[in-house]
Amino acid sequence: MNAPESTTLRRSGTVSGDRITLSHGSGGRAMRDLIDDVFVRTFDNPLLAPLEDQARIDLAALAAHGSRLAMTTDSYVITPLFFPGGDIGKLAVAGTVNDLAVSGATPLYLTCGMIIEEGLPIAELRRIAESMQATAQAAGVRIVTGDTKVVPRGGADKLFINTAGIGVIPHGVDIRADRARAGDLVLVNGYIGDHGAAVVDARGELALDSGVASDCQPLAGLIADMLAACPDVRCMRDATRGGVATVLNEFAQASRCAIRLDEEALPVRESVRGVCEILGLDPLHLANEGKIVAVVAPEHADAVLAAMWAHPAGRDSRIIGRVDAAPQGTVLLATHFGGDRVVDMLFGDQLPRIC
Repeated sequence: MNAPESTTLRRSGTVSGDRITLSHGSGGRAMRDLIDDVFVRTFDNPLLAPLEDQARIDLAALAAHGSRLAMTTDSYVITPLFFPGGDIGKLAVAGTVNDLAVSGATPLYLTCGMIIEEGLPIAELRRIAESMQATAQAAGVRIVTGDTKVVPRGGADKLFINTAGIGVIPHGVDIRADRARAGDLVLVNGYIGDHGAAVVDARGELALDSGVASDCQPLAGLIADMLAACPDVRCMRDATRGGVATVLNEFAQASRCAIRLDEEALPVRESVRGVCEILGLDPLHLANEGKIVAVVAPEHADAVLAAMWAHPAGRDSRIIGRVDAAPQGTVLLATHFGGDRVVDMLFGDQLPRIC
């Protein structure tokens, strides 16, 4: 991949002041200085360097990774901006990378759109940009173009971030929600509900001290190892808002099957379980930012699990259920008490501004 060098002599600016003002979104010198100082210096790479209104990507570089393009976009709003285990910047990059990776794609490039509220400390914005760059480097992607807008006080909740991403799906990979079959096994790569519990704790509104850190992390490396062990993974999604329950209901409905979970097998930390009991929440509905749910054929489950256990993001992976033919479109949980209960999709929001 080669990008043309910029032929324009351009001095790099330095942002003035210690807080965002409306002038930083005016399109003039103050805005250019903010972009230069906070974003261009931090995200520096050959595709970003020309500072055109678009990133120009060599098609041959994309085709080298596979035959199909995967593209996604997401917007991130969370209170507070910083929480145990992450921040809104790490969340934005990891979330978009994971949305690409669960299709089997190799994530390659991201965009970054910032909607910044007047008054946000520039030091916080710089810290978030640095977190985005560190997460992008860990995931093997580049932030190649973006946009900045500033709104008056009260016009946003400090900072909103939109990221779009593109990646390429290798030949022979076909991961879809409608491919689950009776007899398949359901896998998850570790403890569920950590992100939701961490954000509740960080808000400090309920005098809880769970000590839980968010699981926010990019999962492209883990998924690549899983696909190396078994290219024919049936279904895969990251369990973010709505949690594991929502993902499994989507699989069950799209595949016209039933999914049966074993409560004893669900990986839930005692601290997260305690938060759920106090607040009347269900760990299966709590948000995650570093958990994938995968459906694989039983003959491939051992190989996929071994690959997951060998990766840092999958050391606590386990089988949590199986796919049955009926009742179609239903997720059932075998409880500690010996009966089954229906696990439905989350209706409404358990927690606001979670991701």
